[in-house]
Amino acid sequence: MNPLQQHYQNLFQAHGDSAQAVQYTDSPSQFRRFQVLREVAPELGSVVDLGCGLGHFRDHLRATGFSGHYLGLDFVQDFVDYGNAKHADDSLTSFQHCDLLGDDYPKGHDTYVVCGVFNNKRPDNAGFMQTVIEKAFAAANRYVAFNAMSTYVDFEASDLYYTDPREVFDYCKRNLTRRVSLRHEYLVRDDRPPFEYTIYLYK
Repeated sequence: MNPLQQHYQNLFQAHGDSAQAVQYTDSPSQFRRFQVLREVAPELGSVVDLGCGLGHFRDHLRATGFSGHYLGLDFVQDFVDYGNAKHADDSLTSFQHCDLLGDDYPKGHDTYVVCGVFNNKRPDNAGFMQTVIEKAFAAANRYVAFNAMSTYVDFEASDLYYTDPREVFDYCKRNLTRRVSLRHEYLVRDDRPPFEYTIYLYK
């Protein structure tokens, strides 16, 4: 088990089924992120949630009327096992273990969502981010939505990874698709200015 997997497993053991277990401050800010990601398109079709954690994005989707297929992928086996047990009565929901760098991504799904996956510092953050985005876009039938921490801030935490949204937008525009949208106006916390951004990719 690598240090990042151990980190999330420790959070889960400490906080249980909560936003804090997947390194978010609280549920309201977590769900605001989810709302922005969902707005990639009016109809998402079937959804793959990369780095799904405990499946809270699935809960948000179901609570707001989504009735399609949801597949959560994560590299923490405890998250996967918990998600499958929690939603055993939902035949349209499943969770699978996935190494986001080493494994192939399942095809045949309309929308890929990547929430919070790029926040932690790790070896070669830039390469990891580009690889995940490329693989998600190649696998998705229609849409990809992902978020990241922005360099347009007045403070950067030492353990988090921040990117210039202009550079990420340019990379996607030049290398993946001409149909790219950047959002940097939304607030996830009312007491702070925007400190992250979301990008939509369209096929």
